[in-house]
Amino acid sequence: MDNKKTLLALSLASSLLLLSPAAMAHGGSPDYLPIDQVLRSSGATYELNDDSNELLITYGETEIRVPLGETQAFYNGEPVELSAPARLHDGEVQVERSFVHDLFRDHVPQTMMTESRRHPLDSLTAEEISQAADAVKSSSHYQDNMRFTEIRLADQDKSSVWDWSFGGEHDFNRHVEFTVLDGRRVIEGTLDLASGEILRWEHIEGAHGMITYDDFMAVQEIIAESEAYKEALRRRGIEDTDKVVGTPLTVGYFDGEDGLEQESRLLKVVSYLDVGDGNYWAHPIENLVAVVDLENNNILKIEDEGVVPIPMTPRPYDGRDQHEIADVKPLLTTEPEGQNVSMSDSMIQWQNWDFHLKLDARVGPVISTLTYNDQGEKRKVMYEGSLGGMIVPYGDPDVGWYFKAYLDSGEYGMGNLTSPLVPGADVPTNATLLPATLADSNGDPFTIPNAIAVFERYAGPEFKHTEMLGSSPGNESRERRELVVRWVSTIGNYDYMFDWIFMANGNIQLTVGASGIEAVKAVRSRTMHDETAEEDTRYGTLIDHNIVGTTHQHIYNFRLDLDVDGEQNSLMEIDPVVEENTAGGPRKSVMVTRERVVPTELDSVQKFDPSTIRLMINPNEENRMGYPVGYQVIPFAGGTHPIAKGALFSEDDWLFKRVNFMDKQIWVTQYDPDERFPEGKYPNRAATDTGLEAFVEDDQPIENVDTVLWMTTGATHVARAEEWPIMPTEYVHSMLKPWNFFDQTPTLNLPAPETPEN
Repeated sequence: MDNKKTLLALSLASSLLLLSPAAMAHGGSPDYLPIDQVLRSSGATYELNDDSNELLITYGETEIRVPLGETQAFYNGEPVELSAPARLHDGEVQVERSFVHDLFRDHVPQTMMTESRRHPLDSLTAEEISQAADAVKSSSHYQDNMRFTEIRLADQDKSSVWDWSFGGEHDFNRHVEFTVLDGRRVIEGTLDLASGEILRWEHIEGAHGMITYDDFMAVQEIIAESEAYKEALRRRGIEDTDKVVGTPLTVGYFDGEDGLEQESRLLKVVSYLDVGDGNYWAHPIENLVAVVDLENNNILKIEDEGVVPIPMTPRPYDGRDQHEIADVKPLLTTEPEGQNVSMSDSMIQWQNWDFHLKLDARVGPVISTLTYNDQGEKRKVMYEGSLGGMIVPYGDPDVGWYFKAYLDSGEYGMGNLTSPLVPGADVPTNATLLPATLADSNGDPFTIPNAIAVFERYAGPEFKHTEMLGSSPGNESRERRELVVRWVSTIGNYDYMFDWIFMANGNIQLTVGASGIEAVKAVRSRTMHDETAEEDTRYGTLIDHNIVGTTHQHIYNFRLDLDVDGEQNSLMEIDPVVEENTAGGPRKSVMVTRERVVPTELDSVQKFDPSTIRLMINPNEENRMGYPVGYQVIPFAGGTHPIAKGALFSEDDWLFKRVNFMDKQIWVTQYDPDERFPEGKYPNRAATDTGLEAFVEDDQPIENVDTVLWMTTGATHVARAEEWPIMPTEYVHSMLKPWNFFDQTPTLNLPAPETPEN
């Protein structure tokens, strides 16, 4: 496969697929790819020496020398063993599939210390991933055509983990949960890592598995070899098919009304033209969709609704067409006395917060065993928190758009699509950058460098008051700091930036930023004065000549297993209301609050009204005034787009048959370790909602029991010209805020600022 065809297959796959070419093969001899592909999204640069016998890779302050033809490289002078040598082939440097993993696996940042007690929730190591995959492959169940979509540590017993985190002694078995695809069949299994014994091997009837890198590669080869597809391109004036960039997309569920059989393993392909401006997304090939059958390796049908001229004007977003680059002076964050955050393996401690951090292949960062040290008392706040799932539904009914409702984490795996972070651009220069190791579809481990960033930042005044009266006039101000855990996942055209933000006062903010490139539609209208403009912009905004940004939503659901001062929690509602004044005096009305504890799961499901207060409380623990301790739940805490207060679909639309978390912002369920994803474990082509709607169907009691909060937030994205050709990051914020959790202002012990000398 030449470079151009490989680029086509990688158009949706993003960083993981560039860093994990192992997915292309199933064992055998080393698989080589051009170094450009392997390093493209990592932020690293490379050059050959004058003699063309050694490769120099520069990655921030790291320099890696790679002698060609040898199995030893040098990471800042330290030897690193490679699985296979780098080589020069037809004038192009090529490296083996595990190249990036080999380089970075042993180089954890120096700010990390080694903990003698391994946390029971630690991710599988590279060695454990290989051990698990080898055990599955050597079993009698395994067939050579099978591919892995999941290899993860099985959940541990929650009460034992909590007890361990408070100093208890426990022995934890390292069991592995795995999922493999056998054609269209989805098979789940459990493996005892110590013995290598497979404890469970189960075919999941009716499920469609995740999309894998192998599928991307297969799709690209299928459309490249299709004469019917080439003929459709020629009708649009395209002769050179190597310039066509295809994006394989999930097809959704329409109960056969789209002419597709539910049992088939399918993808739809919409394409773009690469005109050499570095932004093929600006040149959509409209009204043309190829439906690819992944089992039979052919195009099932081509949907062609007629030719719309391809917008050809170059629209680079890398600054190549800018005559003057802005003069921006450096802004540096320094910590001359060292960092305030300390890390021990996967445990992070900052101010009063302690938590465990790992990267999951599906949902990204997972924050676990979160506690707050309240004047010497270690208090539980959350057992586990992460993205549960997300959906990006579009509102255009045209042939190339009606099926677009991407369940990014459940259909593609957002952790797998982690985008390495660039210091000084994606994160400040004081950030500690952490690698992550995941498994590819062959079961091989691969390392993503700079997968997660942890950094402290200034965040304004924590409090301020200037007193002019009384016996102590003067000013009291304290600086607010925040600890940020940042992660970015790139899914095709969009880049999603997730921040977990911890504040010393007990607040936790969850911020999601969307950047990247709008998914755009080619139209005939150049301006809003054209006769075709009204119809062309019915489902979106004209953001460039002949280009419409289609209206859509970005909706995120967070799975938050809050354990506020313990596992027994309840959902409390507090509604401020106006009542008639019956207490006397000239006032006609008064402000009061009405309180209610929500009894059951179905009763908890609601749209969030920002004028009300919703709390997760522990009715068994009180602050010194006698109130139950709690945390406020705020799904909408500000944003730069209109909030997604509900899904913009009618109740009879097909999407509601399979996804309901997008329409309500608060759900509370009884704790069940098997209920992990709001869209269900296998949402690809799902006919029904096997997620939150199914979880609450039995309407279990949620009062004073172990519960899980599911918080939905998001934005409705109505496009604007300022977002083209690349979108400045647009944010949506949500928050968890202590509510009578403390007895007083928790940050009274912050130091006063130093008085500058004259």
